Amino acid sequence: MLTLHGYYRSSAAYRVRIALNLKGLDHRKTFIHLRNGHQFSAAYAELNPQQQVPTLETDGGDMLVQSSAIIEWLEETWPEPPLLPADALGRQRVRALAAVPGCDIHPIGNLRVLKYLQEELGQGPDAVAAWARHWIELGFAGLERMLAEHPATGRFCHGDAPTMADLFLVPQAFNAERFNADMDKFPTVARISAACNDLEAFAAAAPGNQDDAE
Repeated sequence: MLTLHGYYRSSAAYRVRIALNLKGLDHRKTFIHLRNGHQFSAAYAELNPQQQVPTLETDGGDMLVQSSAIIEWLEETWPEPPLLPADALGRQRVRALAAVPGCDIHPIGNLRVLKYLQEELGQGPDAVAAWARHWIELGFAGLERMLAEHPATGRFCHGDAPTMADLFLVPQAFNAERFNADMDKFPTVARISAACNDLEAFAAAAPGNQDDAE
């Protein structure tokens, strides 16, 4: 059985939880408490050299890291239901949509960046929240245009079934709520996020529904 090492509020782990649920894959979970620094333990460093989450442990003992690479591996290993379109142009679009939250927003607003701003650069909680909110809203502004102005957008980011793009959008929408981003500016993003969260696979993966939720 697969084992997912993660943290309830990690966006990257959240993406992989959704993928596992959509694929209907049984898996165990272990919990790495990021705020308490459990990712820096010697034992976890043996699983993930970057000391980040998630790590997906295979039946054969392989340790898979980086959420996008894990999701692509799941897609190649269990292709049904598909998380990427059949056509090359569609796959490019889905990957590009996923990259906005995955590459442009999340890396500069994750826990280690926010802690550095506060602990090393002396920024207070309001300034740290403003930093996160700024980059979320800037990224979502571009994503909104990419979605609202494209004919392939349907109930979800690409058509009427969830794709990898939705797996990346929903955790970032969760973060937007945490930091009080103005989601009224992004009606298409908000609509798609709501449609995703109506599905059990997304709802079951939500941070508040994890055993390590606080």
